[in-house]
Amino acid sequence: MSTLQNKVAVITGGNSGIGYATAEEFISRGAKVIITGRNRTAVEAAAATLGNGTLGITADQGRITEASRLAGEVEATYGKVDVLFVNAGIGAFVPVDQVTEAQFDETMNINFKGAFFTVQKFLPLLNDGASIILLSSVNAFTGMPGSSVYSASKAALNSLGRTLSRELASRKIRVNVVNPGPIVTPILAKAGLDEDGIKAFHKKFSERIPLSRPGESSEVAKLVAFLASSDASFITGAEYNIDGGLTIHELVG
Repeated sequence: MSTLQNKVAVITGGNSGIGYATAEEFISRGAKVIITGRNRTAVEAAAATLGNGTLGITADQGRITEASRLAGEVEATYGKVDVLFVNAGIGAFVPVDQVTEAQFDETMNINFKGAFFTVQKFLPLLNDGASIILLSSVNAFTGMPGSSVYSASKAALNSLGRTLSRELASRKIRVNVVNPGPIVTPILAKAGLDEDGIKAFHKKFSERIPLSRPGESSEVAKLVAFLASSDASFITGAEYNIDGGLTIHELVG
């Protein structure tokens, strides 16, 4: 197993879903983990459950001032950082003619603007040779109806990853992007779907996924841990789809 022994790793949005599963995976590989989230109660509960000295910091990725404060608190505790997993994100899935300016701004502020400035604020803390992983989505290059703003925010994130991989190469900082397909996480509930709606969503996509099921957060976490480790030392500027084959279209079927 690739090791992250004594590496300091920051995971935004680490109190649930893919972020939480990645925190578990990092800890199992020996990392010192800091998780963030907007809900203080959820963050503190997640950090306590994770144990192993996990530090939970309440911070809203959509606010630049909080990204600065987060970086300051991490620096005060650990000094330097080896892994930055920009995972926090939201989704608002509505037809384009129903998108409000408030929905647009919130999605872009968290998914792209916040991700951008989180990276910027952590650059002075990152060790040379560190790893940055950005959590995007297959929506970055697909055309799912009702996902116009979400998809655009993720496409911007993928573009940022490619640019940063060249811009930070002189410091040997590797930057990679992970594009999950349908994964069992709380994001659909947070987007307003009820339990029946979530089941219908996963059933619909399971019928289209070659592996016939949605993915699990733990499966994405293993990919992120690999990219964070020295096993991926010659990988940068890459985008990895983890979608059960959803985005591979058969010519004849």
